[in-house]
Amino acid sequence: MAESLLFSIADSLIGKIASRGVEEASLALGVHRDLQQMKESMTLIKAVLLDADLKKHQSNALSEWLTQIKHVFSDAEDIVDDFQCEALRKHVVNTHGSVSRKVCRFFSTSNPFVYRLKMAHQIKDLKERLENVAAHRNMFGLQTIDNDTRVVHVRDTTHSHVNPSNVIGREHDKKNIIELLVQTGHDKSLSVIPIVGIGGLGKTTLAKLVFNDANIDDCFPLKMWVCVSNDFELKNLLIKILKTIPNPSNEKLEEFEIEQLQNRLRHTLQHQKFLLVLDDVWNEDHARWDEFKEIIDVGVGGSKILVTTRSHSIAAMMCTKSSDLYLLRGLSEEDSVSVFVKLAFKEGEEKRHPQLLEIGREIVKKCGGIPLAVKTLGSSLISRFDRKEWESIRDNAIWDLPQKENDILPALQLSYNQLPSHLKQCFASFSLYPVECLLNSLNVTMLWEAHAFLPPPKKSETIDDVVNQFLRELMSRSFLTDFVDFGNVISFKLHDLVRDLAVYVGKGEYQLIDSCNPKNSELVQHLSFQNNFLGQTLLPTGLKTLISYGNVTNEAFLNTLVSRCKYLRFLQLNNSEYKSLPGSIGKLKHLRFLSLDDSEKLKSLPDSVSKLQNLQTLSLGGCLSLQELPKGIKKLISLRQLFITTKQTDLPEKEIAELTSLEHLRFHACDKLESLSEEMQLSNLKTLVFDKCGTLKSLSFNLIKNVENLMIKDCENLELSMDLGNQIPNSRIHFLTLLGLPRLVSLPQWIQGSKNTLQVLLIGYCKNLKELPEWLPTLTCLKTLAIGDCPKLLSLTDNMHDLTNLENLEISGCPELCKRCQREVGQDWNKISHVKNVIIDEPEE
Repeated sequence: MAESLLFSIADSLIGKIASRGVEEASLALGVHRDLQQMKESMTLIKAVLLDADLKKHQSNALSEWLTQIKHVFSDAEDIVDDFQCEALRKHVVNTHGSVSRKVCRFFSTSNPFVYRLKMAHQIKDLKERLENVAAHRNMFGLQTIDNDTRVVHVRDTTHSHVNPSNVIGREHDKKNIIELLVQTGHDKSLSVIPIVGIGGLGKTTLAKLVFNDANIDDCFPLKMWVCVSNDFELKNLLIKILKTIPNPSNEKLEEFEIEQLQNRLRHTLQHQKFLLVLDDVWNEDHARWDEFKEIIDVGVGGSKILVTTRSHSIAAMMCTKSSDLYLLRGLSEEDSVSVFVKLAFKEGEEKRHPQLLEIGREIVKKCGGIPLAVKTLGSSLISRFDRKEWESIRDNAIWDLPQKENDILPALQLSYNQLPSHLKQCFASFSLYPVECLLNSLNVTMLWEAHAFLPPPKKSETIDDVVNQFLRELMSRSFLTDFVDFGNVISFKLHDLVRDLAVYVGKGEYQLIDSCNPKNSELVQHLSFQNNFLGQTLLPTGLKTLISYGNVTNEAFLNTLVSRCKYLRFLQLNNSEYKSLPGSIGKLKHLRFLSLDDSEKLKSLPDSVSKLQNLQTLSLGGCLSLQELPKGIKKLISLRQLFITTKQTDLPEKEIAELTSLEHLRFHACDKLESLSEEMQLSNLKTLVFDKCGTLKSLSFNLIKNVENLMIKDCENLELSMDLGNQIPNSRIHFLTLLGLPRLVSLPQWIQGSKNTLQVLLIGYCKNLKELPEWLPTLTCLKTLAIGDCPKLLSLTDNMHDLTNLENLEISGCPELCKRCQREVGQDWNKISHVKNVIIDEPEE
């Protein structure tokens, strides 16, 4: 399935070849012409990849051709990245090197001639391979599709009939939908009620139950059912609707013009209240929807449209008001078991097989309440009583089982097929994370950026903005659950079956090694490990990602890794047992991400880490024994994120200040750090965190003045005045968190410098905070204010009503203040009664 990711890989490669750094390197090598010919061959291949992906199941030869392309593209990506590495190295030498180093040759090696010869040979070989596979594209009758805007077949047309006795666990949902449909209001405009949820959840079945209910018959004289699928062309839609209405003259509607069709439909609808079901809608074009709705809205009060869709964004676009959007949940476990039993056993048969029934309950758990998954597995076991066969289905991934056209895999794969190509790579990478793992946008940003899955940010955007847009789109397509958008950070989980789908589509390229799956493929490029499987696995030479979730104790492992996996981009060895890293780590010049978080025995890092000019993230949080940062850290010119735990008293502030790409900086448990001076000024810094830095006494305002997200937590000796007194220099903080600061008696006045930007202010566990400042209401952009466990805080400041944008207020653990802010009766309630969402602890008796 990983072949479906090739289009986005081709797109990325073509862009890299056109970059300035690669062009300079290719000219220096004398292979510029070869590289341009490679680019031309890639462009020819890319043009037919989308069509090839759709047709690959029709031909083994075509599948094999796509596999060849995958290998060639992987090798091409490594070579192009090699050029980019050298361009960065040259920049570092010119910026930070000595005079003797600056006159050094372009390419870094003890023998530049051998290096040039080797690279030139590799490129010529690669060019020939690309030309060869490009020449074979004509064998398969493929169409040229330059943009990923193809229409994907969705599913067969649905109908409105259903046998209610075959539907279990949807009575409550049916009742709720009917209530939404039959309720009457004063508004005569057409109401639209969407049912939204993941594929296989039973949206269409629920719509059928509603459509055929007697209450609906009584309420709507005219009912129409239309399966829309991916066809939202106006003419076709009008024809489908008219065909559901009796047509005594038997006219051929296909011969009508749009004007005739819309006149006919409007004339028919004007005389009666109607219900129209639009099943399986995929249209995201707002203009098309508005055009259609304008035609069908004929002013008959109480008429309704019931929509089923997998997309939250489509549902939000179509629904009349947000309260009408119906988010369909999974079945309860007991209802799921009932569905399973009905399909896996003949009536009463389950009573004779209690052991199988118990295994069946375990099988049901892997279905996550999705009826179609339950039906898929239940149907596969009908009248089969071999215990081993049942255990095999329980222990295997659902995707490894035989699938029919209407089973769960095709249903969910449709949603995957509809993803834009740039999101397919991102989605497949979810397979590296364990089941039930709580993820956030910071996790995936590092992985996606390390592998160049992300397009360059637009003007005024950041990489984090792009990632958050991607995650919101995946959420809108029902791929993500437990989705919480904090504005700057998003947290989420994957439904078990969605994660299984990610495993399926990434098979052969992505793999999680654990007790159930202890061996890896030789060709896999992205590996993650649970427990202690790391040292037991032969590492593929083409490895680009390695993530460890367990304690790493094998000391020989890193030397093997460096020698075998020279194109590694992402290395996470959290909770490792290493005391140091080998100097050879500096040879991993393609490395973009290095994390050793919570490696509590780590005492030192080799200075060769500073040779990793491609490194975008260096994460050393929780490395409680680390004596100091590696020397030459200023040479990490690509570094965006630096997370530090160290025993170092004096940080290399001048070097850190030269990291002009740095956007996220975090200090955690730096228990000897006392201050940071004015030398620490980072113009592009967006996020700054101080966490559990108990000896930290002072900060310079220069460090925070450009920051958008500032968190200071459990720094018990920190004085926050920053020697500014009553000065209020401009700053642009959006999110400010102050937690566990016993020296905080009142808020420092410099916060007022962010009055035009501050949106979220969180204050907690500040046991000596006595008052909120009179200037607090000048923070007119503030949307969220949360105060917790500040027992000496007795009242709110006056003029709180000036905070007109305040939407969320939460106060807890402040006994007297909570008492004064009680709804309707508290002394300070009038100050906050204008706030939309207010949560106040009940006062203690």
